[in-house]
Amino acid sequence: MSTPDLGAEQAFSALGALRSEVAKAVVGQDAVVTGMVIALLCRGHVLLEGVPGVAKTLLVRTLSAALSLDFKRVQFTPDLMPGDVTGSLIYDARTTEFEFREGPVFTNLLLADEINRTPPKTQAALLEAMEERQVSIEGTARKLPDPFVVAATQNPIEYEGTYQLPEAQLDRFLLKLTVPLPPRDQEIAVLERHAQGFDPRDLSHVKPVATAADLAAGRAATARVHVGPEVLGYVVDLARATRQSPSLQIGVSPRGGTALLAAARAWAWLSGRGYVTPDDVKALARPALRHRVQLRPEAELEGATADGVLDGILASVPVPR
Repeated sequence: MSTPDLGAEQAFSALGALRSEVAKAVVGQDAVVTGMVIALLCRGHVLLEGVPGVAKTLLVRTLSAALSLDFKRVQFTPDLMPGDVTGSLIYDARTTEFEFREGPVFTNLLLADEINRTPPKTQAALLEAMEERQVSIEGTARKLPDPFVVAATQNPIEYEGTYQLPEAQLDRFLLKLTVPLPPRDQEIAVLERHAQGFDPRDLSHVKPVATAADLAAGRAATARVHVGPEVLGYVVDLARATRQSPSLQIGVSPRGGTALLAAARAWAWLSGRGYVTPDDVKALARPALRHRVQLRPEAELEGATADGVLDGILASVPVPR
């Protein structure tokens, strides 16, 4: 067996161990952990949406510890400036020169907490970093580490003091994952852990089970996953159906189609297959597309949701056999 195959096998085993390691600190949320791993394999970014207190921040911190990745967190607030995120030039009186001081964006996994609480100017500071993997200050481009992934959180129920993310920035997120409230048995398990002394600020019991090298090997293996012409046609048909839906005023762009395809390939590899099936596409359609469509106002008034419209499209577009 060739070395690349051995590397892929090791990566598959290491990434498969993530769920049990993350479960040491976070109860449930397997689907969200899988979505984060898919994003890391695709070098994509993730928007996490959920009410306060469902362990969004803890989940990202735990995942970075289990992957042995450099992690930084930024609390986005109305007074946060772009330089607070990207870094800035600082005057050094000893050398009488300006030197660049890196901002928290220079990391592997950046948690942008409550990203919709900061003004558009600061939100836009992340755009270049998310798309180009670099930061430009005074005409000089500085490369970000590899991997570099933004995990941004937002609260779906608080609107006062928030700024809606522009479509251009939403489109830079590979996936939008909803972090649900736990079912009763899992909520009891959370309380049991805290009653036994669990401290969410102490993650020393979470051990690294995968590395950046495993992610790189996984990315290479994902790139070798076969995609048949019928699956490519299915992805395009889904994207085109969103543009023709009477409930949507903005449908999925070609970039959205490529994001869905990339996520489906990563999911196929994580499932142990070397090819993508239509079911892989259907499984990733909602997280890959829900933030790329915009409901018409009249559809919103009638109670329609992006997920509901996408479910209808998935049911109506013929599935290749």
